[in-house]
Amino acid sequence: MMNLKTMITALVLLLLGTPVMAEKLSLPVISTYFNGMKTAAAPFTQINDDGTISTGDIMIRRPGRIRFKYNPPESSFVMAGQGQVAVFDAKSNQPPEQFPLTKTPLYLILAKNVNFAQDKMVVAHTSDGTITTITAQDPQHPEYGNIQLVFTGNPVALRQWIVTDGSGQQTTVILGELTLGQSMPTRLFNIEQEMKARGF
Repeated sequence: MMNLKTMITALVLLLLGTPVMAEKLSLPVISTYFNGMKTAAAPFTQINDDGTISTGDIMIRRPGRIRFKYNPPESSFVMAGQGQVAVFDAKSNQPPEQFPLTKTPLYLILAKNVNFAQDKMVVAHTSDGTITTITAQDPQHPEYGNIQLVFTGNPVALRQWIVTDGSGQQTTVILGELTLGQSMPTRLFNIEQEMKARGF
């Protein structure tokens, strides 16, 4: 039975196909990539800290908004907007768990102005000739955890991230082909409207 790292590598290769050789992407180039991204959507595969796998679709509307819609049998639904992250559980009759977006590593790519060249934000920056990987954290609050981002080049494209939260738990998200520039109404990221629709 393959271990978790081998499983992740196999999934990445399956989704990417054969990556094109590319030079190491610079931090300014990666920052510009995110700052130019207004909306993005993709199917995703998520590998949780316990090794379980979920799939679904992700929608990003920068700045500050993200939405994870999971496929059955997963019952969770996660969205960020208005500076908060909300985790809904369809099997529960309780309101969603909420916490500030700024206290999660995902905030680093959802911020209005992404600047990975900022002092002490990027703690690792490598390339194997086909992909560029950076690990970033909030330089003021490293205790919030970090996010490892994987990119291909020609053109630049985000392919995967691994979020390590403040307790050390890791969640890997492997992205399918990103579709950029779609129209995404703000209501898709409105936590209060979602709560009302669910009777809270």
